[in-house]
Amino acid sequence: MADSAFHDISTPRSHDGIDDVVIIGGGLAGIFCALSLAPRPVTVLTAAPLGGGGSSWWAQGGMAAAVGRGDSPEKHLADTVAAGAGTVDARVARLMTREAEARIQDLLGYGVPFDRDASGDLAVGREAAHSERRIVHVKGDRAGQEIMAALVERALATPSIRILPGWVGESLTRDGRSIRGVVARPSEGRALTTVEFPAHAVVLASGGIGHLYRVTTNPPQANGQGLAMAARAGAIMADTEFVQFHPTAIDIGRDPAPLATEALRGEGAILVNRDGRRFMADYHGDLELAPRDIVARAIHAEILAGRGAFLDARTAVGAAFPQKFPTVWESCVSAGIDPTRDTIPVAPAQHYHMGGVLTDANGRTSVDGLWACGEVASTGVHGANRLASNSLLEAVVFGSRIARDIQGLMPSPRVARWSVRRADEEAELPGPADPGTIDIIRTTMTDHVGVVRTGEGLAKALAIFDELEARTRDVATSNSLIAARLIAAAAWGRRESRGGHWRADFPETDPARAKRTYLTLADARRLSVEARASSTPETIPA
Repeated sequence: MADSAFHDISTPRSHDGIDDVVIIGGGLAGIFCALSLAPRPVTVLTAAPLGGGGSSWWAQGGMAAAVGRGDSPEKHLADTVAAGAGTVDARVARLMTREAEARIQDLLGYGVPFDRDASGDLAVGREAAHSERRIVHVKGDRAGQEIMAALVERALATPSIRILPGWVGESLTRDGRSIRGVVARPSEGRALTTVEFPAHAVVLASGGIGHLYRVTTNPPQANGQGLAMAARAGAIMADTEFVQFHPTAIDIGRDPAPLATEALRGEGAILVNRDGRRFMADYHGDLELAPRDIVARAIHAEILAGRGAFLDARTAVGAAFPQKFPTVWESCVSAGIDPTRDTIPVAPAQHYHMGGVLTDANGRTSVDGLWACGEVASTGVHGANRLASNSLLEAVVFGSRIARDIQGLMPSPRVARWSVRRADEEAELPGPADPGTIDIIRTTMTDHVGVVRTGEGLAKALAIFDELEARTRDVATSNSLIAARLIAAAAWGRRESRGGHWRADFPETDPARAKRTYLTLADARRLSVEARASSTPETIPA
């Protein structure tokens, strides 16, 4: 069904001519929202095969929810607020932690086989910065794959959900103040033809920004396209400077970098340097269970000092490694590492974006007709530093809330029809991004907008983006540049260190700045001009 629609783009098929809600993204947030909207007609556009292009599929840690004995939504909220370093919207976070158990029950109803303990209750593990064991897993470290597999099977069997794999969203169309559709192109084949998908509601669930960086745990489709699409349509962004780097990506030269899940440290694995010395005591009293930003900077510092960083699970996990952490085991063994006998080389990698398109508690953006959920959104629940395993929970909670909001605003589906647009109608060309320019963006983001930042480095990055933008014609590359600019400009403007944002020239946390950041694309361009005026000019290769 989806394949025939993909190959015949001039006459795409619809539900009797209806395109009521269009969801951009086939990860957990998008698919859960689509299922929650049933039986309302929904079209899901996804660049990769359903479920395979989102970060959800790659998630190893699990989903946080207060379902264990002695735990409560209030304790979960307190941990979320503490990890968020002063900028969490506690009202929205409280909604998320209170709705967590209900969403776990929804997932069980969709067939997700969460792990059980000997008494038949949901098995719960502990991860960094959680005060209780509240992480529900599936088959050890396969939570993302198993959750997505169950939801994809259900979505494919739901008549109201039409899945169109192989479609890349590039821009949003407007009718006055409201979003009225999505312009998308095939990810392969007739790249200079785009199709407009009119809709009465558009839901952005396009994922994160990992592939704006040289080293990331995210799939290639996580490249900031949705962030830029919303910004170009006039949406307000929030907290874009806050980027989380997972401390323990397995450092074996792969792109994306495989992940050594947080749960390994929760089970007692320790971090050592090349000499075998356990080093986290030099950086934080909670050792390996310190917040992710602190662990990431510690590992970064050890690597820069030439001492290296390695995860040692030989005692804590030992011979049980293949059964308890099969995904990590497979990644290690494929690189010639036996984690029952060897330490695992690790390095920080871009992992999650706390910032994104500003939404309210129902997922509404600042632009009428546009909702956002999952990593592309900024609901305020993560603050400056996401608490481990809250991302999958956020995706389902707000995917569900968006569905309820759309149903309440538009109780009955309405008709919208497709149209074909040609590339010569647009100022920019559709088609794949320019690999040379993307390579420069990834290097620049890693060098200047990474684990440790400075005002001078951020200004250099913004200058490079200006020069790249002047010579870029295709929409995909332009979108990546916009997303990179939104992050770097906000980072230049926040002159303090907080959570996932660390300024070496402003290493202290300023209590007066314990508030969220809001900016539009116009604001980001203005900050870029200010940054360039304060900095030594920077050029890039011709």
